[in-house]
Amino acid sequence: MADSPAVRIPLDAREQPILDKLLAIRTNLELLKQDRSTYVKSQDVIEYYNQVIEQVVILNDIRTSKRHEQDRVDTVLDDCFQLISLAFLTIGKNHEAPAVYSAVSTMKRLLDHLKEAAFFSPNDLESIKGRLQDCRDYCERGKETYSPHLLTLLEARIQVCESILSELELSLSHLTPELRPMYDKLVSILRTLSACNTRSKFPTAEVDDLLEQLKEAQASLAAYGISPYDSTGSIEEKLAEMTEKLKISIDHPEPAPEAKSLIETLLQRCFLWVELIKRKRGKVDERFQETYDKLLDIRNKLEKLSLTQAWSLRETDLYSYQRQLDRIDESRVEGNFLDSNGAPADLHAQRTLLYLLRKSYAIIYHLIVSSEPVSEALLPIYNQLTTLRRCLLEVKKSGGVSSPRELYPYSMKLNSIDNMRVDGKFMIGSDIPDGQGSVTTLLEECFDLAYQLRTEAEANESDDSADEGDANSYATTKGE
Repeated sequence: MADSPAVRIPLDAREQPILDKLLAIRTNLELLKQDRSTYVKSQDVIEYYNQVIEQVVILNDIRTSKRHEQDRVDTVLDDCFQLISLAFLTIGKNHEAPAVYSAVSTMKRLLDHLKEAAFFSPNDLESIKGRLQDCRDYCERGKETYSPHLLTLLEARIQVCESILSELELSLSHLTPELRPMYDKLVSILRTLSACNTRSKFPTAEVDDLLEQLKEAQASLAAYGISPYDSTGSIEEKLAEMTEKLKISIDHPEPAPEAKSLIETLLQRCFLWVELIKRKRGKVDERFQETYDKLLDIRNKLEKLSLTQAWSLRETDLYSYQRQLDRIDESRVEGNFLDSNGAPADLHAQRTLLYLLRKSYAIIYHLIVSSEPVSEALLPIYNQLTTLRRCLLEVKKSGGVSSPRELYPYSMKLNSIDNMRVDGKFMIGSDIPDGQGSVTTLLEECFDLAYQLRTEAEANESDDSADEGDANSYATTKGE
C-alpha cells in the first residue's frame, strides 16, 4: 500500500530494522482483515498489538533527542495502530484503549474540516465532545492494562481534538436561543444542496424548493436586523464579499454583532451555492473528474455499508477507505485541490470535492461510534436477537397478543439460541469470543419481553373466561 504523500525527513539508519518489522506487522494485519474464511480472533490482534508496542519502545529510545521527527516509520506505525484499533472494534473490545485510536484520528479529520468549512451545527460539536469524553474514560480505565506509550500518544491526540473543539464552540457561543434554530436550518440547507449537487441526475425541483426555504429564512432573519442578501453583482464580486465575511475573529468576540455576521455569511453562502450548482448542474471541471469519481465511489460504498452495517461490516474494512481519503486530503495544497499543472480548482469543484471528502469521513465516524461491542463471531446471534427484540417491542406497542400461542415462534427461536450456550457461554469451537455480556443481556431482555406478553395474554384469557362464565350464569338464572 502506498503511504501518505506527506513530506518526510530521511530515514535514520538505526530505524531501518524498526521499519522492516512494522512493514511485516502491517502486512500481517492486512492479511488478517482480508481473510473471510474465519473471524478475527482476540489473541491474534493482541499479539500484533504487543509487537507494535515493542517497536515503539525501541523507537523512543532512539529518538530521545528528536521526539518530533516524522519519517516513513511514523507513517507505517500510524497504519499499524489504525489497523489494530479497527481490529479491536472487530473483536468486540470497543471500550479498550487501543480501539480509541481510530475514532480519535477520524474526529481530528472531522474537526479540521469543520474549522476549514467555517459552518457547522452545534449538534456536530456535541456529538464529538461526548465521544471524546468516552475516549478519555476508556484510556483512564486502561492505565493498568495498556502501554503508557500508547496512552501518552492517545492523550496528546485527544488534547488536540479538544483544543479545536473549544475553538469551534467559542465561534458559535454568540448564537442566542432564538437564532440557533435558524442557524441550524441554514446549515442543513447548505448540506442538502451539496448532496443534490452530487446526484447522478440533477434534482432541479428539490433545489428550487430549497431556494424557497432560503428566501423564507431570509425574511424571518430580517426581523433580527440581519442584512438581506444582495442579489446584484457578479458571482465573482459576491464570492469576494463572502470571503471577507468568512474572516470572523473569535479572539475578541462581540455578542450580537458576531452572531448576526455569522448567520448573514452563512445565508449568503447558501444563496451563492444555489446559483453555482444550478449553473453547473452537477458537472465538475474535467480537470478534477478523476478525483470526483474516486470520492463519489468511496462515498457511495460507505453509504451502502451504513445501511447493512449490522450484517456485513467488518470494522477493519474501513481502513482502506480511511487511507484513500487521507491521501486525497493530504494531497491538497493550502486547502486547495490542484490539477496536474498545479492550478487550483474553481469554487464549484473545490466545494464539491470537499463535500464528498467530509461526508465520507463523517460516515466512517458514524460507523465507528455505532459499532456494537460484540465480536464478529457472535454478530449473527446478536443481530438475530436485536431483530427479535425489535419485533417483540412492536408487538407490545400494538397491544400485545390475544393468545399465548401467538408467541410460539418467538419462544422457539429464543430457546434455540439459548440452547447454543455451553456452561452459560456462546462458544465458537473452543473459543469464547468477546461480547458475551452484551449477547446474554439482549437474550435475557427478549425472554423478559416474551414473558410479559405471555402473562398479559393469559390474564386477558382468564378475564374473557370469567366474563363468559358470568354471562352464562346470568342467562341460566334468567331462564329459570
